[in-house]
Amino acid sequence: MRPRLLATWLGVLLVAPVLTWLGVIAFERGIGTDLSVRYGGQVWIPIDAGTPWLAKSVRLALSRTPPNATPGGMTWRTIAPGFEAAELPVLAGGGEVDRILLARIDPARYRFVVRNDPAGRHNLQRWMHDLHPALAVNGSFYGRDGRPATPVVSDGMPIGPAAYTARQGAFVSSPAMTAIHDLAHEDWRESFKGADAAMVSYPLLLAADGSSRVGADSGWLANRSFIGQDREGRIIIGTTKGAFFSLKRLAEFLKRSPLDLKLALDLDGGPVACQGVDLNGFRRTTCGHWEIQVDRDGRAKMLPTSPIGQPSMPMVLAVYPR
Repeated sequence: MRPRLLATWLGVLLVAPVLTWLGVIAFERGIGTDLSVRYGGQVWIPIDAGTPWLAKSVRLALSRTPPNATPGGMTWRTIAPGFEAAELPVLAGGGEVDRILLARIDPARYRFVVRNDPAGRHNLQRWMHDLHPALAVNGSFYGRDGRPATPVVSDGMPIGPAAYTARQGAFVSSPAMTAIHDLAHEDWRESFKGADAAMVSYPLLLAADGSSRVGADSGWLANRSFIGQDREGRIIIGTTKGAFFSLKRLAEFLKRSPLDLKLALDLDGGPVACQGVDLNGFRRTTCGHWEIQVDRDGRAKMLPTSPIGQPSMPMVLAVYPR
């Protein structure tokens, strides 16, 4: 029996790569593109506004002149004292092209926590299971080693780079105050003093004077998360379900939105743009699936993501009742 078993396993080992390759070829023919195109060590799929299997909203966003997005109607729902939830439709081209899942939080009633898992063992589901927060959202940017790429404070302790030049914004939470800080004329080290939780991020989508720190519009499309502060001092966290927005168009939309934002700061985007809420019987979960680069000549390429499961999320911002 042993020789037969050995022969069977050898056959499996020889046939499996062939079947996998045939599957890749079939998939390539099905979508009409070549997965062997590589950029920066990753496999990217060339796409354009006419690629038939893309979501209609993404095809619209990839057109030469994407239409301006306008906010649809929304209603805040009180989940618990000081915690509200809503969904803001994004309308363009005669229909809904995206939707922003929102939470509005009174920092006098809720505290904020930043966590980092460099090993990448946590996705949104595991963070929700291990931390038991009212809300969890992806945090700021991280490096290839999974550690923070920007200055961060976790449980009052600094992590991430100690030497860093920041001119965009930071989210800072301390026993005295929770707010978005504009770092154009403020050193992040001063902002972080006394903080329990903090993170530098970029770009500042909306400054207090109504301007934006987003540079030239690269056209990069992705699922996006942001954290903002409204004119009453409440913290607003939002995550898009789709990938209609470039950063510049998101900044313009937030300025026109009914959120009454004073400041808004971009968080990491792409597949890692995830948000979970579990409070008083209200539950929702969303994770990104889109990351599309557009070069100066208008050529686009998409990073494929798994249609099942959730991506690793090394940085998380969690929210708890006080």
